[in-house]
Amino acid sequence: MNTLNNLLDRSGPGLDLLARLLLALIFIGAGWSKIGGYESTQGYMQAMGVPGALLPLVIVAELGGGLALLIGLLTRVAGLGLAVFSIVSAVIFHADFSNPVEQIMFMKNLAIAGGLLLIVAHGPGRLSLDARLFR
Repeated sequence: MNTLNNLLDRSGPGLDLLARLLLALIFIGAGWSKIGGYESTQGYMQAMGVPGALLPLVIVAELGGGLALLIGLLTRVAGLGLAVFSIVSAVIFHADFSNPVEQIMFMKNLAIAGGLLLIVAHGPGRLSLDARLFR
C-alpha cells in the first residue's frame, strides 16, 4: 500500500491535470455544439420553460468555464459555477424519473458536479495557470 501511495503522490500533478481535462471536455463540447445547433437548442430550452434568450449565457458558461478548467485559470470559481450549472441543468432538463435515460442524465450531472466540487475543495493542482500566477 505504501508503494501505491508513493506512486500516486508522484503522479498527483498529472492526475489533477487529467481530471480537469476530462471534466472540461464535456462543457467545451456542449458549448460548441450549442453554437452549431443554436435554434434547435433555443427551442428545446423554451419547451422546457427556460427563456431561449439565456442561450448565449449558457454557451459562455460552458465554453468559458470549460476552458478555464482546462488551463487551470480561476479554477475554483469556474468549478463552483459549473457545479451549480450542472445541478440546475439536472433539475430543469433531466428530472423526468419515469424515463430511464433521463434518470441516467440526471445522475451524470450530479456526478460531474461532485467531481467539480472536489476541484473547488482541493484546487487545480501544480500544472495550472493558477499555480503559476497565484502562488
